[in-house]
Amino acid sequence: MTKVFDASKFRKNITKSIQGLGIGFNDPTDWISTGNYALNYLISGDFHKGIPLGKVSVLAGESGAGKSYIASGNIIKNAQDQGIFVILIDSENALDETWLQALGVDTDEKKLLKLSLSMIDDVAKTVSEFMKEYKAEHADKKEGAPKVLFVIDSLGMLLTPTDVDQFEKGEMKGDLGRKPKALTALVRNCVNMFGSWNVGLVATNHTYASQDMFDPDDKISGGQGFIYASSIVIAMKKLKLKEDEDGNKVTDVRGIRAACKVMKTRYAKPFESVQVKIPYDTGMDPYSGLLDLFEKKGIITQQGNRLRYVGSDKKEIIEFRKNWDGDKLTTVMNDFAKIETKPEEPKDAE
Repeated sequence: MTKVFDASKFRKNITKSIQGLGIGFNDPTDWISTGNYALNYLISGDFHKGIPLGKVSVLAGESGAGKSYIASGNIIKNAQDQGIFVILIDSENALDETWLQALGVDTDEKKLLKLSLSMIDDVAKTVSEFMKEYKAEHADKKEGAPKVLFVIDSLGMLLTPTDVDQFEKGEMKGDLGRKPKALTALVRNCVNMFGSWNVGLVATNHTYASQDMFDPDDKISGGQGFIYASSIVIAMKKLKLKEDEDGNKVTDVRGIRAACKVMKTRYAKPFESVQVKIPYDTGMDPYSGLLDLFEKKGIITQQGNRLRYVGSDKKEIIEFRKNWDGDKLTTVMNDFAKIETKPEEPKDAE
């Protein structure tokens, strides 16, 4: 009979010899909502789970696409509601306290530390120094360590030493070679440093128009290595919102429609997309895009000029599109979540 291998001795020896080694699985236990149920579902497969701690998540898009609204607004607010301390790194010098407070963010120093940094190297040093102290302080009580979220807004505006040196010399050649490598190294090291700790990172980044006729999607700055290193990548595109409060078409622009495509995720089907409406006057409705999502999945169907849903209790909901409010969508969402989590019944053997 073959002797069973005892890994306890090997585990003990390798833990002593390799500093920072992680053993076992590190599945996320803490998730932060993006403030939108449909976007949460496309990222995680759960309507209430958006961005996980222990991972690096990136929202990339053109200017005005709603990246900061979600990352520096909704995600920070929801993180604070869960008792997570936030370290906000502002590289654009564009995040005003009044704007953050209007989105529900608590700017008290006990809940938020805002840093203005413009150099990639300084951001890397800040995160590295924090993690060294954090791990040393909580080495003996890892599970009880405080939860912390880094938010970088944005990666695209960060500078390299070459950029600064050239500017001081009056030269504007740029540093396209080192910056992608530096961003990739920053994200890759963050992924390795966070590991099984209660620390996560959300960052925004810029995109540029694709020159490839066979791949028209906007390209994310930072290179492919940066995308490979990130855990979750969401591409965002800005569209005009020309609707009033009742959903009627109007001629003037009342806000933006953020077209979000989840380019990378390990928790749901990738390359799924949703359009999230962000009116200037009222801000994002958490239910925005949810009706379209249910229609795509065939859960809510067209019946004449109205939309029909049959619940798990066999009761029907038939309403005009504009009458599908939060209460009705919550009913569908709860039903759908039960179906998704229900285990399949074993098939009879033939």
